[in-house]
Amino acid sequence: MRRFRFLAAVQAVVDGRTLAQLARRAETIGYDSLVIPDHLIEQLSPVPAMATIAAATSTLRIGAFVLNNDLRHPAVLAQDLASLDVLSDGRLDVAMGAGWNRPEYEAIGLPFDAVATRASRLAEAVTVLKGCFADGPFSFSGQHYRIHEHEGQPKPVQRPHPPLLIGGGGRVTLGLAAREADTVGLAPRTLSGQRADPRSITLAATAEKIEWVRQAAGERFEALELNVYPSTWPVVVTRDADGEAGRVIADVQRRTGVELSRDDVLDSPHLFIGSPDGLARKFLDLRERLGISSFMVGDMDLLAPVVERLRGT
Repeated sequence: MRRFRFLAAVQAVVDGRTLAQLARRAETIGYDSLVIPDHLIEQLSPVPAMATIAAATSTLRIGAFVLNNDLRHPAVLAQDLASLDVLSDGRLDVAMGAGWNRPEYEAIGLPFDAVATRASRLAEAVTVLKGCFADGPFSFSGQHYRIHEHEGQPKPVQRPHPPLLIGGGGRVTLGLAAREADTVGLAPRTLSGQRADPRSITLAATAEKIEWVRQAAGERFEALELNVYPSTWPVVVTRDADGEAGRVIADVQRRTGVELSRDDVLDSPHLFIGSPDGLARKFLDLRERLGISSFMVGDMDLLAPVVERLRGT
């Protein structure tokens, strides 16, 4: 059974000294990685933030959660990522997604293509990234990217490339993750490219996604790490889990018309609601039942007692 890995996130705009302090705190608590979201909102850009985190720590891994492929050319991104791996002495995790937040695209005049197109572009970008990380020049001719005799520099410290997470909620992207990634990020599907579909955050829907991954991965499935993160509702540490579940059910029904049950909410791999002991039991259960061992928990302090209890196990 895989050991737990816990990721915390920083989204606030802070100065370098404050970010360094947050990074050292995450390292002390026992988080494996401190990650930066990748959105065009009020937050730090992930690449310089990752460099700052790496410089302030010695064991904490760095990453974005997750890089929107449509915002950068993969050959340019490859140079940024390899540089970060060199600067951090091999502590970079690469996480990629096809993009999902339509308003960000519209705000900058970037076409929000159909899911199939975005997934196809992500698949080609992964090929380009791996080609840039590999030794020697390479060429690639795809529908979205064309590379001619290009050798990416510098080369990452981790060979053949830093660990790769591909996240998604649909079968096509999860199939790509199954074939190409080291970690599969199990994401909710979205409604209208903006918010999570509440039907896709349930335990049953997550189990179905894992079966898709299993079928696409074949023999490599056992080597894959599975990751989840909170969605639809913030992390809530409480001894009144039933009361909080009721509030989630009412809010989801009001916004989407979908009625979830108490078990849908409290068993969901994407809803972290309960006491520290209860959430520790939930994470253990998700690992036992579904093989999920990687959790991006968001705010590092809310679940610090859970991380301190489960880290290294």
